[in-house]
Amino acid sequence: MYLLILAIFLIGYTFIALEHQFKIDKAASAILTGVLCWTVLVFGRETLLMHSQELGDHLEDSIAFLDHTLLEHVGEIAEILFFLLAAVTIVELVDAHKGFQVVTDKISTTSRSKLLWIICIITFFFSAALDNLTTTIVMATLLKKLMTKKEDLWLFGGMIVIAANAGGAWSPIGDVTTIMLWIGGQITALKIISSVFLPSLLCMLIPLGLLSFRLKGNVKRPALASDKAHHHQYEVSAFEQTFLFWAGIGSLLFVPVFKSVTHLPPFMGMLLSLGVLWVATELIHRNKEESTRTGLTIVGVLRRIDTPTILFFLGILLAVSALETAGHLEDLANVLDESLSDIYVINLVIGLLSSIVDNVPLVAGAMGMYTMEMFPQDATFWKLLAYCAGTGGSALIIGSAAGVAIMGLLKIDFIWYLKKITWLALAGYIAGWLLFRLLY
Repeated sequence: MYLLILAIFLIGYTFIALEHQFKIDKAASAILTGVLCWTVLVFGRETLLMHSQELGDHLEDSIAFLDHTLLEHVGEIAEILFFLLAAVTIVELVDAHKGFQVVTDKISTTSRSKLLWIICIITFFFSAALDNLTTTIVMATLLKKLMTKKEDLWLFGGMIVIAANAGGAWSPIGDVTTIMLWIGGQITALKIISSVFLPSLLCMLIPLGLLSFRLKGNVKRPALASDKAHHHQYEVSAFEQTFLFWAGIGSLLFVPVFKSVTHLPPFMGMLLSLGVLWVATELIHRNKEESTRTGLTIVGVLRRIDTPTILFFLGILLAVSALETAGHLEDLANVLDESLSDIYVINLVIGLLSSIVDNVPLVAGAMGMYTMEMFPQDATFWKLLAYCAGTGGSALIIGSAAGVAIMGLLKIDFIWYLKKITWLALAGYIAGWLLFRLLY
């Protein structure tokens, strides 16, 4: 059972990575992988107990345990999916009202190099204020308004992943893992900002500098005619355009505030923002023709949501949760603890592993293995863990929520990312790690 689950995960991972070669959508591969891993886990558990001398209640208890564990994981996954669905819908609603022209009209440069710096710096700081997933969704939509060539979109999209993950690592609300460490008491807001900001900034600046020197020429801006066609020529007033832009950005910025005040999960704040914008757009367009009104409200926007990306998230997270339940990630943490004694090296490896499996269970495992007695609040170990787990996932496009989101939104190929972006992400990651080690 143990090896079979691992084999299924690796085979599924291969099909996701080679999506274009196999001509099978990555969402299909991810869903199959996630469900098969849990199926083998259930049958393996039953078979193991059937061959033992302890039957009866123990078998029922094991099945109940797996049911309970699966429901727990599905609950955690649902939080991410509802958050993603609501965030994407809000961004699409702003886009439907041409709200992003408020930003794109201010960006006059078409120079690839200058534009890359602007996009990455905006992403870096937005990610700290919002979170890396929401920022990636916003910036991916913005990219489509600034350029048309696939090569440009993919290259800038890859750098958005690096910048978003780097920006999220130094903020207590910028990444799921930093939120976990902050809520768990391992880090405080002031210390994580002051200690991890410079390594995170270097993590972005190194790949940004390396790439910007190689970029020549200008990007081709999309024509306004095609933009109108994309929105079925729905006409919006200047007020509606400006209002939806600021209301959309404000609703996204409201989410971390809502979480801090109510202590409810972030997806609740995002759903609240979605509900408010839904009512607002219904009222704004209530006197328009039904066809126009539908296209500019949430009802019409939901029809344009990229559902395969949501299902891809579901499949990936189900597969990783099966590995966690089967004990693979715990065994991995134990191996790291036994074979590596240096906390800097342990965190370096955890960050690299987070590009293969989700960083959340890896950080959860580290929080369980290393107590606050071993490493008190704001100890070097916890701050470095926040940096490594937050930025290491950029090495592979499916190694972070930001990467998975942009892979779906811009249809970036796994192998292309591996060839073009991975070495840049690793250079920045290691540079930031070395700087942290020198400083602390």
